[in-house]
Amino acid sequence: MTECTIQDTITAWNRGFEGYFVQLEMTPELFFNRLVNEGLSLEHSLIAFDEEKPVAIVLNGFRVIDGQKTSWNGGTGIATEYRGKGVSKMLMEAALNVYAEEGVEVATLEAIKENERAIRLYQRFGYEITDSLVYLSGTVDLKATPISHESIRPEQLQTYHFYKENLPWQCQWQSVKSGEAQIYYDENQNPLGYSLFKRVWNQEGQLEKVVLYQLEIFAELKEESIKSIMSTITRENKNPINFMTINASLSNPVTLILQDLGFVKTTEQVQMVKKIDQ
Repeated sequence: MTECTIQDTITAWNRGFEGYFVQLEMTPELFFNRLVNEGLSLEHSLIAFDEEKPVAIVLNGFRVIDGQKTSWNGGTGIATEYRGKGVSKMLMEAALNVYAEEGVEVATLEAIKENERAIRLYQRFGYEITDSLVYLSGTVDLKATPISHESIRPEQLQTYHFYKENLPWQCQWQSVKSGEAQIYYDENQNPLGYSLFKRVWNQEGQLEKVVLYQLEIFAELKEESIKSIMSTITRENKNPINFMTINASLSNPVTLILQDLGFVKTTEQVQMVKKIDQ
């Protein structure tokens, strides 16, 4: 991608995700903000051309997670008229060559659950489904008593032994550097759990929405505990606040409680992982 113009890059992205399951159209500003926020690499991301015409794109990023060099496919898009013609296979082969050159041990990605064609493609290249992930949206009664907590910076989470590194890429602290984090404690100051989130304010300076990237609880789970944590995040805001989860794992008991509280699923993805032999 370092060899491509900004216009070619944006064209490849927008044409590649035209008619996709969710709206992903980008402006140059939005696109490059995403590259920076999610640690994606221009040097290792690829664009396919038909002569001078950009027709497909794959974004790649790298991190060390649980001691292993890990890649993330941050989006593979193929222009509508080039789908089903072998372009995606060619891009995947090129991306895996990049991973081999970079010494990647684990390759990861997420795919919309309904995108069966893409899932089959990834499976042919050795990716396996390891989890189901959901975007949830909802509001809850936040009259619960706030819980004892400590507010920290997202990058400080990695210093706590209970922090989970191996979560979907966009939920890791490195992708939420502009967010906030909290550690929760019981009456004896034993850790109960932690959260990673962003609060969003409207033009009047009022809290409008909270985006939850992680909410991990390692004590007995109760609905009241979740409500107390949400009250703590919103700082006892009296107005109803919308909470939205990003790639919440269906294997996390917190996700099931949020659904019991009336949160509605807006999108479901599968997490896919490929172990790469060195």
